[in-house]
Amino acid sequence: MRAFISVDIGALPGIVTILDELKNTNADLKIVKPENVHLTLKFLGEIDEKMVDRIAGVMEKSVKDVPPFRIKFRGVGVFPSMDYMRVVWIGLKDAEKLGIIAEQLENGLAAFGFKKEKRRFSPHVTVGRVKSPKNKNMLQNFLKENASKEFGEINVKSIKLKKSVLTSKGPEYSTVKEVPFQKY
Repeated sequence: MRAFISVDIGALPGIVTILDELKNTNADLKIVKPENVHLTLKFLGEIDEKMVDRIAGVMEKSVKDVPPFRIKFRGVGVFPSMDYMRVVWIGLKDAEKLGIIAEQLENGLAAFGFKKEKRRFSPHVTVGRVKSPKNKNMLQNFLKENASKEFGEINVKSIKLKKSVLTSKGPEYSTVKEVPFQKY
């Protein structure tokens, strides 16, 4: 199964508003469905279902000493650059603990043969993928106008192993395993 480890965000009102406003730019975008909004901590790719318990064990270790915490969503941007836009994202504030969890996951999963990321973890929430340069200037203006806007916050209490099924209507995600933070 195709899988990743994430924090679910869901249909947070400020993010839903941004998704709607992105549509109004008339840029050629594939916009993420509100119910699919999440923050990826580690993309695993294709895994054998027999690996789920081992992956869950690494997830549990990665959050063992982490109490629940809040993260704020702030600013929009693109990867890799404003000239060559591929991914539209919302940034995070107060997300240091996510970096620690992601690093723990990287190190723990490497023992099971998962490749370590070449780039340092950059916490963000993907909200759209750019399909072509159509109306690029409208999208660039939108990004500049919203570069420091706040979109809400959530309390992070768990991480999830998610299954991703690619369909003609877009990806469908389901939770395979949820690992709650132990320290309350």
